[in-house]
Amino acid sequence: MIEEILPPGVRSAEAFDDLAPAPLFPEEAALMGGRRRRRRAQFATARACARRALAELGLAPAPLLPGAGGAPRWPEGVVGSITHCDGYRAAVAARAADVAALGIDAEPAGPLPRGVLGLIASTTERAALDRLAAERPEVCWDRLLFSAKEAVYKAWFPATERWLGFAEAEVRLTPAGTFTATLAPSAPPPRGATLRFTGRWLVREDLVVTSAVGCVVRHGRRGCGCPSPGPESVCGLSPGGAPGPGPAVRDRGPATASPAHLTDPEPPSASAPPPAPPAPLRPAGTPPDSPPAPV
Repeated sequence: MIEEILPPGVRSAEAFDDLAPAPLFPEEAALMGGRRRRRRAQFATARACARRALAELGLAPAPLLPGAGGAPRWPEGVVGSITHCDGYRAAVAARAADVAALGIDAEPAGPLPRGVLGLIASTTERAALDRLAAERPEVCWDRLLFSAKEAVYKAWFPATERWLGFAEAEVRLTPAGTFTATLAPSAPPPRGATLRFTGRWLVREDLVVTSAVGCVVRHGRRGCGCPSPGPESVCGLSPGGAPGPGPAVRDRGPATASPAHLTDPEPPSASAPPPAPPAPLRPAGTPPDSPPAPV
């Protein structure tokens, strides 16, 4: 399923249950000490998916341990992302020479709990959701926006190790199954950081699945399949990977999510009741006093 929304060069694997054998390396098993059986099985299946994706790149199995922020540390020269929610686990990987940044997210295909949309969306985004809902009412556009922002964050954080607030990512969804994201971090980003991402989405099997990429463009080839013509991709990268100018960031309206962040320890889902600011949004089903879990 997820391969349908990935650009060329990205390898993927997915599972809809935890029935297949999924052995862990000792270092990975140690991370799950004290976790519930269901959580351990979910983690193991997601790691098995990641190793299958890496094998398609010709890489041998190895432990995938969490780095900064709990995101997996991928092998040198590789970018990747993992997601899991009820009934779905997936992992993607690509050579960093082909794709500069990569993030995926999966969510249950149902509306967000009351109050969450106001925390994650700008006034511009909420108005756009209303228009999209009138055109395609069968899609849970609020959940889709949440998932798209999570995928963007998963692409952004490993390359920068900087948190990103919901209000710092402006996402434009289209009914054709694509989206673009423009970032305006509150703190100056690292030199060369990608501030424009392109993405794709699909809704199937009671799931919302999104992918976001920042691409390296060489000899006119865009690794992300950006649709716009010209030397720059919509990801904001010029040929050779140098930052391109990109379009100006639009007025977002009042910030609606600061200081809540797009956190990715488990990874997040929006099915839990929203916390009151300033506490960050937490993964669904995570007790308030529990430590973050690795992806």
